[in-house]
Amino acid sequence: MAALGRGAAFLRFLRSNTQVLCRCGKPAGCTLARWRSMATSVAVGGSLCAVPFTQAPSLSHESLIRRAASLVTDSSNTFLSQTTLALIDAITEYSKAVHTLVALQKRYLASLGKLSQAEEDSIWQVMVGQRAEISDRQEECKRFEAVWINAIRLCETAAEAAYTSGAEHASITMQTNIQLARSQAEEARNFSRDADKKLVEAKALEVQASAQRAAALEKSDEDVPEAYLRED
Repeated sequence: MAALGRGAAFLRFLRSNTQVLCRCGKPAGCTLARWRSMATSVAVGGSLCAVPFTQAPSLSHESLIRRAASLVTDSSNTFLSQTTLALIDAITEYSKAVHTLVALQKRYLASLGKLSQAEEDSIWQVMVGQRAEISDRQEECKRFEAVWINAIRLCETAAEAAYTSGAEHASITMQTNIQLARSQAEEARNFSRDADKKLVEAKALEVQASAQRAAALEKSDEDVPEAYLRED
């Protein structure tokens, strides 16, 4: 407060001297503009600091809207990129799970009669767990598919808003990213369709494996009494 008081007093001193000099005559090399420039310096904290008189640039509503539209397209593009990546990863994991199940079923069918009952049961339990994982992966694909569709719609709206607001470059970039995301998602769906075909094969192998497993268990139950009779 004391520093501000000294600054205000100094400013009044300069202004009074300026008025006196204007009435009494101007010294050589001194002008009223120069004295006014000196008067814009105030003492703060015992030192002089210049107070700049800069005028803020005036931004029109149109330019502000264009900037806002560009920000919307940037955030929408980030959302689309993340959802596309999530969808592709979910489809990839689903495809892997299906191929793993088919391989396990084929191995199980080939090993029937060659492995012990405990080993066959162990493989069977792994197959049961793999079927549960496939179900979880399918639900994950559906969930990310729904989010991805909403992201596409959001980006289309953002691109249209950017175009109508005059941000043509942002609109064109957004439309390009939409096309790229659709292309990547369609390529991933091709893997999903192949996995669906494999899943049909897996279900057929499951029926075959279940029938052979039941027959093997039935035969095992029938062999036990005969073994006891031979021992008697």
